Amino acid sequence: MPKPMAAFIYSTEMERYHYPDECPFNTRRAGLTRARCDSMGLLDGSDRVEVEPVMATRSEAAWYHVPRYLDALQRADEGHFGAEEFSMGLGTADCPVFCGMYPGALLASGASITGARLILSGEAMRVFNPSGGLHHAHADHASGFCYINDIVLAAMTLASAGKRVLFLDIDVHHSDGVQHAFWTRRDVMTVSLHESGKTLFPGTGSEDEIGEGDGRGYSVNIPLPVGTYDAIYLKAFREAALPLIKAFNPDVLIVEVGMDTLAGDPMAHLHLTNNVAVDVMEAVMALGKPMLVTGGGGYNVPNTVRGWALVWSVLCGDHLDAMMYGMGGVMMENTDWAGGLRDRVLLSDAGRRGEVDREVEESIRRVQSLVFPLHGL
Repeated sequence: MPKPMAAFIYSTEMERYHYPDECPFNTRRAGLTRARCDSMGLLDGSDRVEVEPVMATRSEAAWYHVPRYLDALQRADEGHFGAEEFSMGLGTADCPVFCGMYPGALLASGASITGARLILSGEAMRVFNPSGGLHHAHADHASGFCYINDIVLAAMTLASAGKRVLFLDIDVHHSDGVQHAFWTRRDVMTVSLHESGKTLFPGTGSEDEIGEGDGRGYSVNIPLPVGTYDAIYLKAFREAALPLIKAFNPDVLIVEVGMDTLAGDPMAHLHLTNNVAVDVMEAVMALGKPMLVTGGGGYNVPNTVRGWALVWSVLCGDHLDAMMYGMGGVMMENTDWAGGLRDRVLLSDAGRRGEVDREVEESIRRVQSLVFPLHGL
């Protein structure tokens, strides 16, 4: 029997753990994505499989996170909360304390570790964990809805097996936690396209953040202005990110596909359609490398679910059927949808096209000037 080429990581156990209703981060998106894929027949076929994640252990979380922080996280989950926990980012609007946050974070991280191990064993070429992408968690504190950094743990799983890992983050927020984890390493390159820290959390991710020591040139940041639209985003990806990805020549890619880049997302200010995710995914899939793909941000839930279902269809090679254009979507400013998963192709730039183009082209130039020479480009 041929080994599956695509694995969808999900368990109904994940439904037990969700943030408070007032928190914008909705963990039910993963289950809704799975249901959408199932309803469209995207989980059927001999070339794909659904896989139950294995919860990460405390010792696995401690590959990156310090014991003192994990102790605080567990105490807070059990209802013991004080100044020490608050000093580690817990109990804020972004990282609320709630029952189940510790096992929920371990399960989401375990899903990404499970995906990495499927790749290492050769059981899967492409893996999707819509519950992952918790890229803001730091070794010693929570941040930006993120408690345990599944991306870092998955990258460590792969790197410890001798793999060169490329992490591409197209979430709207800068991947500060992942960048910090690998700041001085060259076996894991981080490439992040994100809304500029001048206008969005976490306020980091400028072009001159390129790593230090052995890691100099292995952190790559492409900040984007308010109103960035499809065509100029793809220009930045093709001219600043893709040449570096190819030069690095990774053994495995991890890709975070946050859908908070979509026009109308309540937490950010870019003006993209989900066509961008298709184009980026197709470009990196053309490299022929194994890929672990995660979710991330996305605060318009219907648009996020539709975008992630589209990403899964691309990973399975079904997107020519599933992504046919429908009526509605982000560019119509509604979530009523009839037809396929893909947004209509319409220009949206918040009325700032000329200014946006100039800012993005300057960002491209700076990355090419600062980082390209370090990789012989």
